[in-house]
Amino acid sequence: MINPWFSLFLASFMEVCWTYSLKALNMQRIKEVAWLHSFTQPALLLPVLPLLAYVAFGLANVLFLSQAMRAIPTATAYSAWMALAVVGIKLVDVLYLKQPFSWQSVFYTSLIIIGVLGLRRIE
Repeated sequence: MINPWFSLFLASFMEVCWTYSLKALNMQRIKEVAWLHSFTQPALLLPVLPLLAYVAFGLANVLFLSQAMRAIPTATAYSAWMALAVVGIKLVDVLYLKQPFSWQSVFYTSLIIIGVLGLRRIE
């Protein structure tokens, strides 16, 4: 079995990926897919990729989080999972999507991390 904290890290990573697949999801484009012609022209299925990613990352997220929660107290596992996901999402926003950097967001994200470390300490 995978180390529970590594499972928790993987679950958080999957949560970050799931979040961005949700952001990329466009149901209107999926509705417009010409399904009959998509088998001869696979490029027509590109709008479906975010939906497939959404399902895959969501399932992997739940799988890894449930594995971690078997060995880590629920409140600690959930808060650590969420803190790691928030940090991951913020990093992707700033580094990849070029969103503005803010020391205020670093401060408040740090408060989340401090809370998780506190829970881990009293575990």
